[in-house]
Amino acid sequence: MSKTLKFIKNNKLLVLVVFAYLFLGVFMPDKALGSLKNSLYYVKEMIMIMPVILLLTALINAWVPTKTIEKNLGKDSGLKGNIFSFLLGSFSAGPIYAAFPISKTLFSKGASVSNIVILLSTWAVVKVPMLLNEAKFLGPKFMAFRWVLTSVSIFLMAYITSKFVKKEDIPSNDISVDSEKNLLHISDDYCIACNLCVKIAPSHFEMNNKKAKVINQIIDKDNEDVVNQAIEKCPSKAISFK
Repeated sequence: MSKTLKFIKNNKLLVLVVFAYLFLGVFMPDKALGSLKNSLYYVKEMIMIMPVILLLTALINAWVPTKTIEKNLGKDSGLKGNIFSFLLGSFSAGPIYAAFPISKTLFSKGASVSNIVILLSTWAVVKVPMLLNEAKFLGPKFMAFRWVLTSVSIFLMAYITSKFVKKEDIPSNDISVDSEKNLLHISDDYCIACNLCVKIAPSHFEMNNKKAKVINQIIDKDNEDVVNQAIEKCPSKAISFK
């Protein structure tokens, strides 16, 4: 029973969605069927897109130095960082949910809160292909005014958010060695066999049947940093403590 309660506590949103489907299935079966079809469409889309996004985050982790991210997107990057974030989001491809793992990766490597807000916002509403379609259907004048007002709002929102939300307010995957009850764990469902954790902390992880496995649960002060690094750099966020 305790495992069930723990699962519900850790997956509140998933449990809520399941109950919503059950409710619709009993009282409004037609709506339940329509909702299920829409959900399956987005699941199919995510299955096609997310592996590419996770590969991209792995490449960012492996190839892009932290100093480069801090210099161009960090808190001291100034207007240059804001513009770079704006352009990065404007020329992006894919749905907005694809931006979240990329944003988390950039943030963990030193990007500022304001630049993450700009990246996410432009990815959602100021993408260049979308602007071209907007001009075609609603006219260039409408598109231009909407683009200017939206862009100003994005920069303003980024500034305000950075004043209220600090780096420490955003959830981190860092570990604590103080709790002996937590055990290092890798989810087979999320592991994409990128081998990064094995390269970073070979004394704690190994590849087995094309999946990363934990081989050492003991984490002391001498190897805490490398395990933290493996958790942080895991592109699919498959490593955690349970």
